Amino acid sequence: MKQALARAIGGVAMIGLLAVSAACADDSSGSGDTATGSTCDLKIAFFGALTGGNAQLGINIRDGAKLAVDQYNTKNADCKVGLVEKDSAGDPAQASGLATSLVADTKLLGVVGPAFSGESKVANPILSKEGVVIITPSATNPALATQGDKTFHRGLGNDASQGPGAANYIKTVLKAQKVFVVDDASEYGKGLADQVKQVLGATVVDSAVVKEQQVDFGAVIDQVKGSAADAIFWGGYYREASPFLKQYRDAGGKAKFIAGDGVKDQAFVDGAGAANAEGAILTCPCVPPEKAGGTFAADYKAATGREAGTYSAEAFDAANIMLEGIKAGNTTRDKLETFVDSYQGQGVTTKFKFQENGEIDPASVAVWAYKVEGGKVVAEQETPK
Repeated sequence: MKQALARAIGGVAMIGLLAVSAACADDSSGSGDTATGSTCDLKIAFFGALTGGNAQLGINIRDGAKLAVDQYNTKNADCKVGLVEKDSAGDPAQASGLATSLVADTKLLGVVGPAFSGESKVANPILSKEGVVIITPSATNPALATQGDKTFHRGLGNDASQGPGAANYIKTVLKAQKVFVVDDASEYGKGLADQVKQVLGATVVDSAVVKEQQVDFGAVIDQVKGSAADAIFWGGYYREASPFLKQYRDAGGKAKFIAGDGVKDQAFVDGAGAANAEGAILTCPCVPPEKAGGTFAADYKAATGREAGTYSAEAFDAANIMLEGIKAGNTTRDKLETFVDSYQGQGVTTKFKFQENGEIDPASVAVWAYKVEGGKVVAEQETPK
């Protein structure tokens, strides 16, 4: 990842680097905390699902952040940074307790995550109140930037970008005439579906709400078939999308299937069945992992034995921004927050510059359409602007 430490701080950054080295030498025991000037054994955290029905998205993010930390520690073996893992299972009800445990650790400076919008809504105020830096590589609900959480940053476009991108693809590429919209009532799913509805307008012929962890979709399928829709947009996650699409295809449903980033994972294809998922379109404000800069794709595969997945590269960038700040001597929560607020640099996914509300510069946002072909999710094109 090509990032310039001296982008705006010049000699000050060099002084900071010397200070870090000196502090590491003075604190070989790692027993102090950030309030007293100790700068070794600091930590950042991953916050997201590692278990549960949507775990693969969280695992992708965790592994991207872990790659960044492992590479950093290889280069800085005398003053390492730890990675704390907090498994939310994608459940907002667990977010408060996890966030509270993180802020209690004075060595903990920042969080890569939370991964999902629902858990972010709960956790972000707790993290922000105590000055913990937040860079989410995946939570896309626009409302997260309006909660007043001063340490919040989003490392990609939000659903106000993705929703119109998906809707424009449905109109101009698929040329759908009748669209049925489904959402799961989650902060993410409903928010994305509402954005799509707003752009499609009268093209939306009907809509339905499903429940998280629902397994029987017969009533919704009857509603979809009765609407004569030629396209379905799904606002939600792959845990429910997979059985829905399988049941819909088994019932003879032929409408094209479009969904957002919460469905963009191989687990969706495997759950629905490759034949049922064939041709499905999945949008995401994320860069195709194979198009990430530098040696990221090869490094990720070497470290994990797998191809990089959805949000792996975005998490790698989020972690590296924090690590760069720590390396430059920003070894308290306040200092790291100031560093991230003013950060400008090129990551493997995009060029980073955060606005006052924590959103990434709109010029850095791209929404991609991915397509299921031959049982695999492959990048197709950027969605029409």
